[in-house]
Amino acid sequence: MSVLELETVRCASDNGVGTITLNRPEALNAWTRRLGDDMLAALEHHNADPDVRVIVLTGAGRAFSSGADLKAGEDVGADGGFDVLTRLRESYNPLVLRVRTVEKPVIAAVNGPAAGIGCSLALAADLIVAARSAYFLLAFVNIGLGLDGGASQLLRERIGHARAFQMAFLGERIGAEQALLWGMINQVVDDDQLDAAVAELAARFVAGPPGAYATIKRTINARAYQDFAQLLDLEAVEQQQRVESKDFLEGMTAFVQKRPARFTGE
Repeated sequence: MSVLELETVRCASDNGVGTITLNRPEALNAWTRRLGDDMLAALEHHNADPDVRVIVLTGAGRAFSSGADLKAGEDVGADGGFDVLTRLRESYNPLVLRVRTVEKPVIAAVNGPAAGIGCSLALAADLIVAARSAYFLLAFVNIGLGLDGGASQLLRERIGHARAFQMAFLGERIGAEQALLWGMINQVVDDDQLDAAVAELAARFVAGPPGAYATIKRTINARAYQDFAQLLDLEAVEQQQRVESKDFLEGMTAFVQKRPARFTGE
């Protein structure tokens, strides 16, 4: 067994399976810059290991990831404003892009809520297996924001325009069963069967032809994700504009005060 020691992520491999576990369970695996950096380091570690044939992404505790850790205050600049552009360009986007481009199969084992950038991370994987109690949420619109972390393209490729707009515009939870019906994910299992189901699927990749898997991923990416890097940067630029808007300030204030937001379009 190979183990890489990281601060916010557990990274280990065994019998050809490299597992990356988001490990901030007390914060529902909310993202900080350190977590993004650790995730990328773990991904590159498994990608460089010739004994690893498949990579599994999952979360510790009761969540896959609740999204960005707003309480960490990492995006607040010296002037008191928000700088999400830097975080997206330097931390989130490189990881999501690498999940799509790494040539080994990537399985997301979604053990609980997958929200915001956590949802994007799951959607970037090649296959998604979800626990029955899990759900997917892109609630940016509820605080006056657009999509980021590649969600604009990842959603469209998985569920089509109509459902992508529905999920993004309404900002509502999509349960695992509904996600399966939509074609967003590949399999739903009872919560206590998630590990076994993912292990069974991973074992098939370990026994399969790695060169063929790499070819399949490259050719699908060539069509479906040929402009993914540009889309990620467009989202980042647009999101920075949104966090500088009065609607975002109102959305965040309403969220803290637990009341409906009163958006003005400013």
